[in-house]
Amino acid sequence: MSFLWLTILSALRILRRNPLRAGLTMLGIIIGIGAVVAMVSLGQGATASVQAEIASLGTNVLIIVPGATTVGGVRGGLGTISTLTVDDAEDIRTKVGSVTTIMYATRSVLQVIRENKNWSTIVLGTTPEFTDIRSWPVAQGNFFTQSDMDSAAKVVVLGKTAAQNLFEPGEEVVGAEVRIRNTPLRVIGILAPKGQSITGQDQDDFVVLPFTTAERKVMGTKFLGTVGIILVATQTRYEIPAVVADIKELLRARHHLPSQEEDDFTIRTMEDIAKTIAGTSRTMMVMLMSIASISLIVGGIGIMNILLVSVTERTKEIGLRMAVGAKRRHILLQFLIEAIIMTAIGGVVGVAAGIGGAKLLTTLVGWPTIISPEAIVIAFLFSLIVGVFFGLYPANKASKMKPIEALHYE
Repeated sequence: MSFLWLTILSALRILRRNPLRAGLTMLGIIIGIGAVVAMVSLGQGATASVQAEIASLGTNVLIIVPGATTVGGVRGGLGTISTLTVDDAEDIRTKVGSVTTIMYATRSVLQVIRENKNWSTIVLGTTPEFTDIRSWPVAQGNFFTQSDMDSAAKVVVLGKTAAQNLFEPGEEVVGAEVRIRNTPLRVIGILAPKGQSITGQDQDDFVVLPFTTAERKVMGTKFLGTVGIILVATQTRYEIPAVVADIKELLRARHHLPSQEEDDFTIRTMEDIAKTIAGTSRTMMVMLMSIASISLIVGGIGIMNILLVSVTERTKEIGLRMAVGAKRRHILLQFLIEAIIMTAIGGVVGVAAGIGGAKLLTTLVGWPTIISPEAIVIAFLFSLIVGVFFGLYPANKASKMKPIEALHYE
């Protein structure tokens, strides 16, 4: 043990002789470890954010959107044709079992005006079930009711961002009047803030109207009763496959689609969306970690290069040690410990840099990050393995020297 401790102290003294060279050698390890820790933290934060956003809608929620249209052989994207209606949604509510809540909506980007201020934002026309199915509480005031829906009342609920851009701080929002397309609307509530979505979009930058108000008095429509999206909640997620089959059969019958024709609508489950996004996040994280790992390999090559130079510079020293009784294993251990110390110091600094970088991303950009202790341990151990692997060749070369040849080396 005393020999090992003396060897470590000797290795530290040798590294202190050339601190700049040692620091530059460790730079590749520091960058590699820091990048790995930061990328894993970012990937896990993104995955957690996806899971939280999916959970806010619920794993028992289905999303139904209009299908695509084909004109002149050119196929458009989803929603390029209006195939869903209010009657479709009401039929699903009454005829499909296990459906607990249903909402439908239409949306557009319009200018909202408040006295001398205006703000371009998403205007969403929907039903009173919006707050339940989206798990989105009202922070101030109230949400509109079925009575407001039936009478096409001129009321509006603002998202947090829209309210901040239309009203001065401290100004009374609930009860005030805004205008959309010259239609006066009374503000009856402000939704609780939700922040950024997984795609970086501000979820609070919108306003909500009763669907009938949006359709008849604000947005207008080519075909009365068409909707852009239908959300369906079931009692539990285990009933989703049966409900999807029932909805598909019902909508095909309502839309009079022949058996050989494709659906003119698309049904998605939150679990499908969660799996897709999680898979994409994992792929991106693996790719970024692979790129970051290249820095570790480059750092390892740098360590091997420096140790080879060190072996050449210290040839006489090696010969002298062997002449006074040092064994091959002692020389081998000396250079291996130097390599391990460099990678260990680089690993510690890299871990600190990675954690700092992850925190900085959260502070400056707002990206969610989760520091993973497992990733830190694995990255640090990997750096030590790199040190041993790339330090082995120079250490082996030094240990194979013959004392007489080493002492006469010029």
